[in-house]
This record gives sequence, structure tokens and C-alpha cells, in this order.
Amino acid sequence: MIRVLLVDDQPLVRTGVRALLERDGGIGVVAESGNGREALVDIDRYRPDVVLLDLQMPAMDGLAVLRELGRRADRSPGGHVDTSTDRRTRVVVLTTFGEDDNVFAALRLGASGFLLKDAGPGELREAVRTVAAGEALLSPGVTRRVIERLADTSVDPEAAARLNVLTGRERDVLALVGRGMSNQEIGAELHLSPATARTHVGRVLAKLGARDRVGLVVIAYETGLVRPGG
Repeated sequence: MIRVLLVDDQPLVRTGVRALLERDGGIGVVAESGNGREALVDIDRYRPDVVLLDLQMPAMDGLAVLRELGRRADRSPGGHVDTSTDRRTRVVVLTTFGEDDNVFAALRLGASGFLLKDAGPGELREAVRTVAAGEALLSPGVTRRVIERLADTSVDPEAAARLNVLTGRERDVLALVGRGMSNQEIGAELHLSPATARTHVGRVLAKLGARDRVGLVVIAYETGLVRPGG
């Protein structure tokens, strides 16, 4: 059973999302939170697998929740691990804004992806299953398009210098992660086994201090390793 926490200040939205999710026998909503402060308490209390998080809320908004979760992850031992194997709570942002700067900020702060609130029932449930399994909502879908659209087209030399810690093979792996490829797809592209590709991804995560694969996608664009439309 995938345990989900719903965080939205509108009770009707929470009721609707709960009804759609619980049509799937493998997904259960463990709690609902009306603002960010309640969400942090409920995350500690229920340890959900996935949090569906609204960004625009009173008392404490979604970005503040992500910042606090990031601080907690940084304080935990072994915080930077491959999300295909760890069991941390993952966050999917729910938004009504397809091109909102806050969405990009949420991805930079560690969200595993985002969904528009008008997403269909099947898309919503598949998103929860995908993120709970340790994958990122990258491609196909709107997350990668938002990153491409909002990533700064001018590359800061200091940002690009972050990649100096990587080997040539690790740069290749990062570029493919940035294009939304899975470990299996990376392995096929570079003639590696999926397990070896996962190992390389884990090393890149550790060297760059990224929390998950979405963080690597953001870094790939910000450093110019992957260009919008490339």
C-alpha cells in the first residue's frame, strides 16, 4: 500500500483527490493537511511515501515546506542517495499554474515532480505510483518542459565549474539523466548494465550533492550540460 498525505488549503480539492486516489486498491490516503505547518507535523506522524503538496497556502506555503524537508534531509546521515533505492518521503507539487516560477523553485528545492490540478484520474494515480517507486516525473510530461522553459539560458561559469568533480563518464550519465532517461535507458545508450548505470547515477548524486534525479536534471540545465530543446 502506497501511503499518501494530501496537503491543500481547499477541503473540496482534498476530497476530490482522495476519492480519485482511493479508487486504486494500492493507494491509501493516511491524512489531510490544510497548510504547511500541519503538513510537517503529519509527515512526522504518518511517514507517508508520497506527499501531494499545494504551493499556495496560508500559514506556511509549499515552498517553505520543501525548504524544511531539505534541511532535515541534509541533517540526516547518508542524505544524498539514489532515489531508486531509498525510502524517503517524496513530494509531488499540485499546481494550477503550468508555467509558474514557483514550480521551478519547487523542483530546485527537492520536489520529485509536479502535476496540474486538472490532471486526469489515471495520470494522478500513475504519478503517485511512479514517485513512490523512486522515479521522477520527468518525461514525458510537463516537468521537463517547465525546466527547459524556465532554466536560465545564460550559464554562470561558477555553476558550470561544479561539474569539474565529475569524470567524463559521469558527465555523460548526468547529461542523459538531464534528458529524462531511466537507468535502463542510460545503460543502453552507454553500453552499460542498468545496475552499473544506477551506480554511476549514485556517484553523480553524491559528488554534486543533489537529493534526487530531479535535482540532477536541474543541475544539467543550469550548468549548460543540457540546453533547452537539446
